[in-house]
Amino acid sequence: MTTASAPTTVLVSPEQLSAMMGTEPVVIIDTRDADTYAAGHLPGAVNLREIFTFLATSTAEGLTALQSTFAEHFGAIGLSGNETAVFYEDALNSGYGQSCRGYYLLTWLGYPRIKVLNGGFSAWKAKSLPVSTDQVTPTAATFPANLAMADVMLTKDEVAAALHTDVTLLDVRDIDEWTGESSSPYGKDFAPRKGRLPGAKWIEWYRFMKPSAQGPVFKSPLEVQAECATAGIATDDTVYLYCFKGARASNTFLALKQAGFSDVRMYFGSWNEWSRDDSLPIETEAPVIKPKAPALALAA
Repeated sequence: MTTASAPTTVLVSPEQLSAMMGTEPVVIIDTRDADTYAAGHLPGAVNLREIFTFLATSTAEGLTALQSTFAEHFGAIGLSGNETAVFYEDALNSGYGQSCRGYYLLTWLGYPRIKVLNGGFSAWKAKSLPVSTDQVTPTAATFPANLAMADVMLTKDEVAAALHTDVTLLDVRDIDEWTGESSSPYGKDFAPRKGRLPGAKWIEWYRFMKPSAQGPVFKSPLEVQAECATAGIATDDTVYLYCFKGARASNTFLALKQAGFSDVRMYFGSWNEWSRDDSLPIETEAPVIKPKAPALALAA
């Protein structure tokens, strides 16, 4: 188990980001689709939809492709190691964690300066901050090749080895996926199998956010710890996260790291990979407590 350390503040408010934009090198990354981006975005923001759409497997080849693909993408939009990368989506509860997926990928790659706009574009607009429709052409840079990658990525073999151990497997998918009614957010039968990882606990990813006047924002560290306590998860537990393709789990990864959870990793391939390998076990029974058997009447 890793040693606990004080979490670095990743979340940035609209006001804080507005101030940063005028005082330090920042690359703002809009993770929404191209049409939504074109209709209005943060001034100077570049559009990188692949943050959300790129699917990966946890084979050695799959992870190598993931690393090289995003090192290329992040260099192309201007990340050299000197700039702060700031990800945002429309609203934190509507994009399936896509901005946080960017945060997770850069964390894995070892990038030193990463932020996520708390509340997303909705919070930015709620503060009446400027919006642009200009198409931004980024100045390409060389993404640093000498970064020490972080130990936050899990393979399906590592997850399989953690089954029936003290490791906490935390499923953060939507309710219909957890109950086995659907295989994915893309349709009930998008993936070949429905169910859960054996022994997994469940906290739906929405529960790590709360409403505000500017739209959904992340809960405080104490509130996140309290949510985890309902599932019997402590800050010093080893926690393995999964969802369908590593987006919603990235949202939870950020929430837990900000709340001081010291040993959190994510299975990025998640259910999209696990469900396609018939050799891997799943649970399919309804995730409910079975009724107790009626007590036998005492003989007269």
